Amino acid sequence: MRQYFILFIFGLFLAFSSCRTDFDTVASSGNLKFSKDTVYLDTVFKNIGSSTYQLKVYNKSKNDISIPTVQLKKGLSSKYRMTVDGMSGNNGKIFNNVTLLAKDSLYIFIETTADITDADPTDFLYTDEIQFDSGANLQEVALVTLIQDAVFLYPKQNPDGTKEKIKIDGKDVDGFYLNENDPVNGNELIFTKQKPYVIYGYAGVPQNKTATFEAGARVFFHANSGLYVDNKASLQINGTTSATEKLENEVVFEGDRLESLYDDIPGQWKSVILSNGSTNHSINHLTLKNAITGLDIRSQDNTTIQIKNTQIYNCAEYGILAQNARINGENIVINYAGLTSLSCVYGGNYLFTHCTFNNNWSNSPQFAVNLSNSLAGATPETNPLTQATFNNCIIYGSNTNEFNLDKNTNAAFVYQLNNCLLKFSSSSTNPDYQFKTDAVHYNQIILNENPKYYDASNNKFNIDNTSSAFAKGNQDYIIPLDIIGATRTSPPDLGAYQSAVFPK
Repeated sequence: MRQYFILFIFGLFLAFSSCRTDFDTVASSGNLKFSKDTVYLDTVFKNIGSSTYQLKVYNKSKNDISIPTVQLKKGLSSKYRMTVDGMSGNNGKIFNNVTLLAKDSLYIFIETTADITDADPTDFLYTDEIQFDSGANLQEVALVTLIQDAVFLYPKQNPDGTKEKIKIDGKDVDGFYLNENDPVNGNELIFTKQKPYVIYGYAGVPQNKTATFEAGARVFFHANSGLYVDNKASLQINGTTSATEKLENEVVFEGDRLESLYDDIPGQWKSVILSNGSTNHSINHLTLKNAITGLDIRSQDNTTIQIKNTQIYNCAEYGILAQNARINGENIVINYAGLTSLSCVYGGNYLFTHCTFNNNWSNSPQFAVNLSNSLAGATPETNPLTQATFNNCIIYGSNTNEFNLDKNTNAAFVYQLNNCLLKFSSSSTNPDYQFKTDAVHYNQIILNENPKYYDASNNKFNIDNTSSAFAKGNQDYIIPLDIIGATRTSPPDLGAYQSAVFPK
């Protein structure tokens, strides 16, 4: 008897299951709920695909429903495309009889690829709607994307189907040389603010030529891309002071992913390389972020590179890597580097005044500043460090020691810190780190006191009058204006920023 009872229950279960295979759905009644009423797809460049965005659709009723149509209002001509619960529908534009169970939800994933000509010419927005059902039951969710026009620079295709290449460090890499008489772009050696530039591969500055970046120029580098300045070529970055946080007059180098998710992700592109023998460089008001190495500076042609009012953030390896270079730096700010914010190796000659070298990278050991007069594998392995002087600077970060000296006694190693705030928390008997007693190398050092930045985690290094760096600078080294153009008072504050009310 017990066996018959079990078979009876099992039969009822099968009958119930078979009658539920079509879910007994009822027609949608226009009462769907949505995770948002407008889906904003972040800014994209023309004809470059966007990231994927999601919309969640809820059936709050007690009935399983069937939505007769889920479609883009512009139909098959829409520049948007969707998947609905994993289904591709008709070219990702139109879906029929979409089932949604009671008290359940489904996901819609949305992408777009559009040209500037598809956008509204007054605001460059491309829009559409997702329509659910029709007539009295019609519900809509808006889609909005800002399309940016841009100048695209990339390696050409060779007749044999391979990509154009240039040599960097003896290796062929995907790249091209900028052309001052390009039939499409005109003079590619002059970067203006009229349109942003998107670079694929390495853009090379040819020998005996100069690449000039005018105030307000915006350059976006694709993955594995960068800028390469060849032997006897020059780089001139001519940004100026901006009045707002939009940095409207800065020259900006960053990756080409415009979604907010990528704002602070390191390593999205490679580097700006100033090669051996390149010459007469000047960098002013540059903001560079999210590279592997920001500025990779090699031995210069007996000229000193001027770097002023420059910010470098979120680099996977180095903010500035200088090898036997000559640099005069003023009002530089560097933060978040996977290895070192400023690394001067294989000797050279360096003078930094009113700079903030910080490293808040979460792992250790990273440094804010590293100095070395050697380089493994070089011939010879040592090279004289003839000067490394830091005046009115801050050298700080999240690790115990943010200052490192890698000294080889086979070559000169000349360094001096004057009126600097320095983080070096561990005690050391090494004679190179006697900050209070070694007057040859250290003068007026503030050791291990918090500079009280406004918000270092978000790269805001402004200070106010409660900072340990307030009014601790030496007037003899003063740079009259700080990194944002504020007038320095006497005695000046340490670092790149003159103290003021914190930004809002």
